[in-house]
Amino acid sequence: MRTEIVRYRQGSLEPGDDILAIEEPLEIRIGAWRGATRVYRNAVVTMRTPGDDAALAAGFLFTEGILTAPAQIDSIAAWDAALPNVWRVDLAEGVEIDWKRLERLTYAASSCGMCGKASIEQVAARLPEIPLSDRVFDAETLLSLPARLAERQPGFTATGAVHAAALFSAAGEFLASFEDVGRHNAVDKLIGDEWLAGRSLGERILLVSGRAGFELVQKAAMARVPLMAAVGAPSSLAVELAESAGMTLVGFLRDGRFNIYSGAQRIRREALS
Repeated sequence: MRTEIVRYRQGSLEPGDDILAIEEPLEIRIGAWRGATRVYRNAVVTMRTPGDDAALAAGFLFTEGILTAPAQIDSIAAWDAALPNVWRVDLAEGVEIDWKRLERLTYAASSCGMCGKASIEQVAARLPEIPLSDRVFDAETLLSLPARLAERQPGFTATGAVHAAALFSAAGEFLASFEDVGRHNAVDKLIGDEWLAGRSLGERILLVSGRAGFELVQKAAMARVPLMAAVGAPSSLAVELAESAGMTLVGFLRDGRFNIYSGAQRIRREALS
C-alpha cells in the first residue's frame, strides 16, 4: 500500500510517497464435529501479509503437528465477507486433534514462530526423522539459487520489508515461492501449498531469504525437507535441530560461497573441492 512520507535528502526535506508491506492479523479457527454440530475453537492469531491464507492455515496446522494429512480437512475458507482476516478450517467427520496442543498456540508474532511453545524439547521430540537416500545436491546448483529467488521477490523489491521462501528440485528447477512479513509464514505458505496438493518435499531444496531460525528448521523437518538453505546465518538451536532430524542445513548461501552446518554427506563432494 502507498503512504505519504517526508524524505530527507542532502540536507533538505521533501514530500513524497512510499510502498509499505501490508501486515494484518490472521485468526485461524478450527471446526470439529461434536455430534451433529460443528464447533469452532480459535487455533492461533498470526501477523501476516494477506494472500494465500488457505495455504498458510494448512501449513501452520501441519508444521505444528496438529494435522497430519490433507484428508483430515473438509474445507478452508474465509469466515465471511465481514471478517476477511478470520479463516476457518473445517475438519472432516471423525477427525480428532490434540486440543491441548492448541492451548499454547494462542499468538504467534510475525517475527517469532516460536512464541507460545511450552519447551524446545517438546518440539524436537515430535519431529520425524528425515531418511537418508542416494540423493545428493550439487554445490554449483546451490550457488545459483539465491539469484533465482531474488528474481521472484516482487514484494521485497517494492517494499524491502518481506521475507521469501522458495522450493527447488534437486536439479535446481524453480518450483514455487511465497513472500510474507513473517519468515515463518512464508515457509508455512510454501509447505501448506505443497501439502494440500499432496506433493512430497522429500527430494526438494528449501531456500529462505534471511536467517535460518529454529522455527524454520522445525517446519522444514516436519515436511521432511532433506536440504534447507538460508541466505543468512543459522542459530545454534537451528543447527542442533537439523542435526537431530537428519537434515542438511546450509547457511550464508550468497556471493559464490556457503557453509554446511549439518548433513554434509548430501552435498556432492567433488564439487566442493
